[in-house]
Amino acid sequence: MTISEVSKKYELSQDTLRYYERIGAIPPVNRAKGGARDYTESDLGWIELVKCMRSAGLSVEALVQYVKLVQQGDDTFPARRELLNEQREQLTAQLEAIRAAKERLDYKISCYDEAIKTGILNWEL
Repeated sequence: MTISEVSKKYELSQDTLRYYERIGAIPPVNRAKGGARDYTESDLGWIELVKCMRSAGLSVEALVQYVKLVQQGDDTFPARRELLNEQREQLTAQLEAIRAAKERLDYKISCYDEAIKTGILNWEL
């Protein structure tokens, strides 16, 4: 699959795909005889992982570290697991912060709903 096709499929710019490869967030992509990138199913799996993790807020640095560990081999299973656990803990904290913010917004919206009905805005900040 060409970089253009991958870019369209995953809605990532070609520059972003090159960047992820250059910094090590995805392993080096196979090249065709002319030197153009030739993405395999394995490459696409890495792109899906990066896209998912980045959309969830994981740092590029954590992804680079994870790829390095994978490339070092099976002896890094414990380190990979630990890295993923740390990232999960960070995501859990972010989810809790988002939940609290949503509850606050829900409360304020309900106050405005009541104010629209009664003409009186009654809430605690």
